[in-house]
Amino acid sequence: MDDLLAARLQMATSLGFHIVFACIGMTMPILMAFSEWRWLRTNEPVYMDLAKAWSKGVALFFAVGAVSGTVLSFELGLLFPGFMRHAGPIIGMPFSWEGTAFFVEAIALGIFLYGWNRLNRWVHWLSGVVVGISGVLSGIFVVSANSWMNSPRGFTWQNGEATNIDPVAAMFNEAWFSQALHMTLAAFVATAFAVAGVHAFLLLKNPKNIFHRKAVKIALSFGAITAFLQPLSGDYAAKDVADRQPAKLAALEGLYKTSKPADLIIGGIPNDQEERVDYAIHIPGALSFLAHGDFDAEVIGLDQFPKDERPPVLITHVAFQIMVGIGMLLALGGLLFLLFSWRWQHLLSNKWWLWFIVLLTPLGFIAVEAGWTVTEVGRQPWIIYGVMRTKDAVSTMPGLQYSFYLISTVYLLLTGLLVWMMRRQIETLEEFYPSSRTSKP
Repeated sequence: MDDLLAARLQMATSLGFHIVFACIGMTMPILMAFSEWRWLRTNEPVYMDLAKAWSKGVALFFAVGAVSGTVLSFELGLLFPGFMRHAGPIIGMPFSWEGTAFFVEAIALGIFLYGWNRLNRWVHWLSGVVVGISGVLSGIFVVSANSWMNSPRGFTWQNGEATNIDPVAAMFNEAWFSQALHMTLAAFVATAFAVAGVHAFLLLKNPKNIFHRKAVKIALSFGAITAFLQPLSGDYAAKDVADRQPAKLAALEGLYKTSKPADLIIGGIPNDQEERVDYAIHIPGALSFLAHGDFDAEVIGLDQFPKDERPPVLITHVAFQIMVGIGMLLALGGLLFLLFSWRWQHLLSNKWWLWFIVLLTPLGFIAVEAGWTVTEVGRQPWIIYGVMRTKDAVSTMPGLQYSFYLISTVYLLLTGLLVWMMRRQIETLEEFYPSSRTSKP
């Protein structure tokens, strides 16, 4: 394993683990605060029990996410020093703001966890709101730094050095809004459906349990709304990529040759040697419309780029298809939930429906992983798009593969510990929260 591959695999592993914790950290505090708000409005104990139960999960994932996020920040400097030497002064601002949001979130979470029965009820709820807002902002600031890598702005590149640095322009680059919007919605979709799936599984064991029934309803309400908005944000992001990163669009769509009009390809396996996608479904002109709003528009293909500047088509295309396919399935789940809630509420208690939600539990996070694969692999061979290649930024320190093995082992152990702790948390629900015991509807 060469140093470049080891460094990229280590970053991919670290990011792959951290993004799950980050999504949960952006979403769970909102669900927690919403549940407490429902308790304040209705005085129903089940909502207070939910807020308290979810707050323990928030605290646990916050701690693990803080550790994994810290590891990522060190890895950027250790594995890709060439990148940080140039990028640090340019995109330091969003990282600084992310640190500020993190500390605000930590303080507010401490107040929320230890403020029960010590603070005014509405003040206590407000601390939970601050946790939620800070968590979302923290994610947006990090995505802003990543979007700069896809759309570098705020500097002049001369003789291999960055001059005339404008950190505000860099932070609010052309890609930040589309990426931040898409990632925020993805975090809510993935986490909400995962939470609903866990409680749906427990509801199958105890169909009369109002605690889990309310949890499923709250989680799916957030999941359904964001699942509907996600395709709209995806369309907006795709049009943005078509303008700024045509090579990435061509790779994720498997478009080897510039076409006018261009077909939308569903499924299939890219064949780099023959420069075609085998076993795919073609929708004439659809890609032209999705990319430029015109069924007859020209879409730039990979033939317009040197082969050493083309992203890995197979990985990018397959990851994109997985992301879109799962997104459509989750949107269908959201549509059915809203439809049943409106007309056929009795169906929400049927076993087939609960098993359907259980099966959706991991899919949102799989889609998030696939989406980040599209974002990062689709930018290759550039670490700063059009400015710096990844191979020129990697560390020359020998033995990077051993660091990759060590980090991977640590993350696997950390994940195992986290799963064990969450199982214990779930198993003790009935002991600590009265409404989680068997109760009448």
